Amino acid sequence: MRHALAGEVARWFSTVGLTRPPVVGNSLGGAVALELARTGAVSNTVALSPIGLWTSPEAAYALGSLRLARMTAESLGERTARVTGHPLGRTLAFWQLVARPRQMTAQAADGALRNLARSPGFEATRRAAHHYRLRGFTPGVPVTIAWGTRDLLTPLHQARRATRLLPGARHLRLHGCGHSPMSDDPARVAPPHRSTAPVLAPSTI
Repeated sequence: MRHALAGEVARWFSTVGLTRPPVVGNSLGGAVALELARTGAVSNTVALSPIGLWTSPEAAYALGSLRLARMTAESLGERTARVTGHPLGRTLAFWQLVARPRQMTAQAADGALRNLARSPGFEATRRAAHHYRLRGFTPGVPVTIAWGTRDLLTPLHQARRATRLLPGARHLRLHGCGHSPMSDDPARVAPPHRSTAPVLAPSTI
């Protein structure tokens, strides 16, 4: 998985005329962003709660939880709005991913739930991700790894493993954020302009 996904993204860069762009990734995307930094295919990497710093039981818990969430989303079919249209429904659907799911808009929550149900590569990716482990490397580009302090899918103690594996990276806490901090604090995560990676507050782990 590690080489396949990062390689596909790197090849896609060339097809759209991008040369070593800055990248930001969350969860699986965070792991891909780090693998792109390993190969020097990017100029700057920000990884938000990347996978691959888990033990086998932790991977089984996280990926099993996502599988149950997908099964629930699939069972709803076209009735997802019945869940996402109410703050309690959004809490039940996204409590592992977002620290404050009640604050999500109904439209954003509904789109996320529908995408989860319709993702054709979900099962194959889930199976491959279970065996993925991040290996340490010395970054040749700026690397930031940020972790939400209220991450319930890949808990904060996994960030300490990242610190040991990648001592040359910048390691940050995102206070009050969950596994997907873009939903909890988008202003903090969003880049100041499109040509750079985000500038996150320097609260270190």
